[in-house]
Amino acid sequence: MRIVDETDIPTGSRGARILGHRIVLDGLRDVTEFRWTFASPALTMSPGERTGIFRIGGSVVIRDDQGESRISMEDFAVALVDELEDPQHIGRQMTVAY
Repeated sequence: MRIVDETDIPTGSRGARILGHRIVLDGLRDVTEFRWTFASPALTMSPGERTGIFRIGGSVVIRDDQGESRISMEDFAVALVDELEDPQHIGRQMTVAY
């Protein structure tokens, strides 16, 4: 289940961004004119260290054993570069978290 479907959408600018991303992703699903990948970070993304150890998923929120969904900005960037160099999620959403 997508995060926008499993939780209450907050009000204000954060909620608007979440809904905007959902609209864009839903619009991309039928696009065949170009290759696309929709990369979604974990629910919590913050500066940290680059570990190179993370999980890649599809359209669901990735959570750790404590139920948290988090990733460092550095590891999210590594995941994006990995996807650019070796595309595995063309025409799909990918999520990245620990």
